[in-house]
Amino acid sequence: MVVMAGMQAAAPVLIPLLLSLFITCVCLPPLRWLMDRHISASWAVCLVVVGVVLIGMLIATFAGASVADFSQNIPVYQSRLKVQATELLHTLNGLGLNISNQTVLDALDPSAAMGFAGKLLAGFGNVLANTFFILLMVIFLLFEAVSLPHKWKYLGEHAPRTTAVNQFLNSVNRYLVIKTGISFITGLLVTLALSLLGVDYPALWGLLAFLFNYVPNIGSIIAAVPAVLLAWVQLGWDSAAYTGLVYIIINIVMGSVIEPRFMGRGVGLSTLVVFVSLVFWGWLLGSVGMLLSVPLTMIVKLALEANPKTQWIAILLGPDIEEEKA
Repeated sequence: MVVMAGMQAAAPVLIPLLLSLFITCVCLPPLRWLMDRHISASWAVCLVVVGVVLIGMLIATFAGASVADFSQNIPVYQSRLKVQATELLHTLNGLGLNISNQTVLDALDPSAAMGFAGKLLAGFGNVLANTFFILLMVIFLLFEAVSLPHKWKYLGEHAPRTTAVNQFLNSVNRYLVIKTGISFITGLLVTLALSLLGVDYPALWGLLAFLFNYVPNIGSIIAAVPAVLLAWVQLGWDSAAYTGLVYIIINIVMGSVIEPRFMGRGVGLSTLVVFVSLVFWGWLLGSVGMLLSVPLTMIVKLALEANPKTQWIAILLGPDIEEEKA
């Protein structure tokens, strides 16, 4: 409890640091690729950082304006959602289903999903306000990653086991790079599909799909709900159904076909662990903690797998073994 209280108190510093570590892990493979081509460490780090800055600028260009505009229009969408929900309940009452309008609206407010999406994106945007600090941390971490193997040579008997450490780092890098690539493709497909359907802010929902694709099983549902509700309010029931179908098809193809082929079914977490980690990290570090919950838990699982004495804990955290064999 003392450690968790300290982490909550240090959240303004801890969250940018965790994001920096996450970005650094994703940047390590291209950094190594450049250094293998006989490019000096300084130039390789500069090229990688320039690439990160360009990608960040593209995301800010395409999604930044949508985030600001959507945040301002959230009250409008919330009021329209309540009207739509009331009309739906009147229709159900006309079919003989006696449901109290106020009771349902009090118990399940559909506009809460819009508010949740707005708060989530606003919280993530507040963290990105520390962009300069995060960028500096990434640069320092990349240089440290280059020099760390050389430092280990001088540690003698105190040096960690190189094989186990390399296995762990390679597993983490492989997981994060593949997951990031699949998440990017998922967000791109969602953006294109919603643009064709005419749903407002397609880049925003693509960004949300990209972020929540790091949360398996339930992340796609969380990302889909605000977009489906907006399609319902803006275009009607048929467009909302098509929007939901788009999310289902994309996530089935990417999550059940593409991802296991590249990553393997052994690299995963049980549904219970995913949900508990989502709640725990979200409570501890806020909205960004929710987005990083599964990558953080996956890193813990990979670290446990690297040590023979703790592999049994990693097995308990993983998915059903019988399902993998089937």
